[in-house]
Amino acid sequence: MASVDKAMELIKRGCDELLVEEELARKLATGRRLRVKLGLDPTAPDLHLGHTVVINKLRHFQELGHQVQFLIGDFTGMIGDPTGKNQTRPPLSRDDIARNAATYREQVFKILDPEKTEILFNSSWSDKLGAEGIIRLAARYTVARMLERDDFGKRFRTNQPIAVHEFLYPLMQGYDSVAMKADVELGGTDQKFNLLVGRELQKDYGQEPQCILTMPLLEGLDGINKMSKSLGNYVGIAESPNEIFGKLMSISDQLMWRYIELLSFEPMTTVRAWRERVAGGRNPREIKVLFAREIVARFHGARAAEQANEEFERRFRHGELPEDMPEVTLEAPEEGLVIPQLLKQAGLVPSVSEAVRMIEQGGVKLDGERVSDKALRVARGRKVVAQVGKRRFARIALR
Repeated sequence: MASVDKAMELIKRGCDELLVEEELARKLATGRRLRVKLGLDPTAPDLHLGHTVVINKLRHFQELGHQVQFLIGDFTGMIGDPTGKNQTRPPLSRDDIARNAATYREQVFKILDPEKTEILFNSSWSDKLGAEGIIRLAARYTVARMLERDDFGKRFRTNQPIAVHEFLYPLMQGYDSVAMKADVELGGTDQKFNLLVGRELQKDYGQEPQCILTMPLLEGLDGINKMSKSLGNYVGIAESPNEIFGKLMSISDQLMWRYIELLSFEPMTTVRAWRERVAGGRNPREIKVLFAREIVARFHGARAAEQANEEFERRFRHGELPEDMPEVTLEAPEEGLVIPQLLKQAGLVPSVSEAVRMIEQGGVKLDGERVSDKALRVARGRKVVAQVGKRRFARIALR
C-alpha cells in the first residue's frame, strides 16, 4: 500500500470535507484494508457524470488497495431520500428498484474494477429487522436531532409536510454502516447529515466510528445548477460517444477546470501543466478535447473516443456547418427549455406543433445528434447548434 501521506493526497483530491482527518490517517497507518462504503439508491435507470464524482473517489480507495463496498439501496430507495427536497418524495416499487439496480451494476463497472468490488444490497439486512427492529432503531434518535437537518428544519419552519417515514431514511442509511462495519463512508455534500447519523449509530452499537468524506456536487452543463436529468443539463454515461463528446466541448472554459478536477483520472502534475499551457496563451479548447476524449474512452473505449473527436472536428471545424448561420440568445427558465419551445423561439419552426412533427420525422439535430425525445430539455447556460431539416441552422445560447 502507498504511504499514509501519498494515500491522503490522493484521497483528498477534489474532496469537500474529510471528517475526521486525523482518524483516517490513524486507520491508514495500521496497514489494514479499510472497508470503504458508498451507497446509491437506484431511483433512476441511468447514471450521469454527477454520480461518478463520488464513484471516482471510490476508485481511488480501490487503487490504494482497500476493500470497496458499493451498496445499492434497494431498501432505502423504497423510502425515498428526502435530502434537498421541499416535499415528500414518492417511494419507488420493488420492481422499479430492481430494474434500475441492474443498470447501476452494469454502469458502475465502467469505473470500478469488478474483481475488487463488493456489491451489496441493503435489503439483505434491513428486511430482517422487521417492525420490532425498526422501532428499536428509531428509539436511538430524537425528533429534535432530525430537525437539525437543514431541509427538515426548513420544512418544519414553513409548515411544509414531513412524513414520518422520511425520518426513517437517515436512520436506515446509518444502520447500513453498522451492518457493513464501514471504516469510511463517501457521499455528496448534501449527504453529510445522513453520513453523520451512521457515525453516531456505530458508536451507539459499540463500533469504531466511520470517517466521512464528502465530494462536491457537480454543476451541470449550464454551470449553475446541480447536474440533473430533469433539468436537461446532464451528461449520461450511457449516452453515445458523439453526444458525450459534443456536450463536454460545449462547457465554458472556466467550468472545464472544475470538471477536470472532479472527473479526470490524469495526475495533478498533468493538470497543473495544462493550466500552465493555457495561462501561457494556448487555446483552452485543446485541453477540452483531451478531457472529452478521456471521458468518452472511459465509458466507450479508446477507438470510440477517437472517432467522436474526428466526427466533432469534421462537423465543427471543416465547413460541414454553414458559416453564416444566425446566432440567437434565448431567455430560459431555471429548468431549461424543452426542445420544441427552443426551436420555435429560435425561429427555426413556425410553431411548437411543427417542431414536434419534425422531431417525430427525425428532422431535428442538436450539436449534430438526432433528437428523438420531444421532452428533451436544454439547460440554461448551454450553447448549442440546432438544425431543422437540411437547411435551417442556428447557434443558440440559453441564458
